Amino acid sequence: MAPTASDLAAIVCASDLADSDAVDALVLGFCQGLQRAGWRVGGLVQRRLPAPGGGKPLLELQDVRTGQLWPISQRLGTLSRACSLDTCALAQASGVLRQALADGVQLAVTNRFGELEAAGGGFAAELAALAGAGIPVLTVTGRKHVQAWRCFTGGLGAELPAQPAALHAWFTQAAGRGVPA
Repeated sequence: MAPTASDLAAIVCASDLADSDAVDALVLGFCQGLQRAGWRVGGLVQRRLPAPGGGKPLLELQDVRTGQLWPISQRLGTLSRACSLDTCALAQASGVLRQALADGVQLAVTNRFGELEAAGGGFAAELAALAGAGIPVLTVTGRKHVQAWRCFTGGLGAELPAQPAALHAWFTQAAGRGVPA
């Protein structure tokens, strides 16, 4: 089944970390609200944690169905400015998305469409497989990756503001029926 305009959506957020934390909380709350209303939701949301001793925050992914946490940061030291993503940990966490596909969830979420996905790696294959199966997919992207998002989705992906009403409106359209507010 080919994806439609409503199958793929990214919340576009500014690149500052405070905005990112608020968006992650918004996505998690949206998923939890849908789950309480009986919807089957699967996937991963991101959480940032302060690094012990300072330095770049540590990242972990949370499985929205089980609550299991997947640490995805390498500890490179307090002065490091290098990318700290642990690609092996990301590969392991991708199993959550493949399971969401196998389970036929009604909404799949991925933590980010970022640098790795823009280059065709990260969770790009899982995003494509989920959308290709007709499962609505929600992710988050920064402004610097919007053009890559547009290329990835062939211009079909929705770009949403970080507002609960926008998420509800998109998912109501994507799901083809009313979504409790």
